[in-house]
Amino acid sequence: MEIYFDQTFENLNSLEIAEFENCTFLNCDFSDADFSHYKFIDCEFQHCNLSLVKLVNTIIQTTSFSNCKMLGLKFSDCNLFGLSFSFEECNLNHCDFFKLEIPRTKFQYSQLQDADFSQCDLTSAEFVESDLKGTVFDQSNLEKADFRTASNYTIHPNMNRIKKAKFSNENLQGLLQQYDIKIEV
Repeated sequence: MEIYFDQTFENLNSLEIAEFENCTFLNCDFSDADFSHYKFIDCEFQHCNLSLVKLVNTIIQTTSFSNCKMLGLKFSDCNLFGLSFSFEECNLNHCDFFKLEIPRTKFQYSQLQDADFSQCDLTSAEFVESDLKGTVFDQSNLEKADFRTASNYTIHPNMNRIKKAKFSNENLQGLLQQYDIKIEV
């Protein structure tokens, strides 16, 4: 397996199987690619299309994604060892994070519609200005997570751990929806 350090890749639409450390990917279209068994460590993806990329046993450690289109990714297929990432202004609709331990993950200014966070550890995660319409939280650890500026979420307090999680007054209906009560301000 080839190893790349400290390199920038621009306007690509394919990659050979390799390990990438401290690399930057700019304006790449990897949609429908197979990144199974690839390694991305301390990398940055900016303005890339990663929709429907296969991530079977892919190593992603301390990697950031900004302004990326990432529809339908199964992050639950990734290698779990050291899995850590952050997202800013990304489209993560229909992504699968099932059973992942991703505490302190930052989702900033992103769309996470119809994503699945079932049985996830999202302790101290941040959902800054992110749209969570249709996103599933089921038996998830959301302790100390920050939802104050998130929108359109539905979280069942009796089906998730939410101790010390942060919510805003404006979005409390997302916690109370299953009780079929009306909240008027």
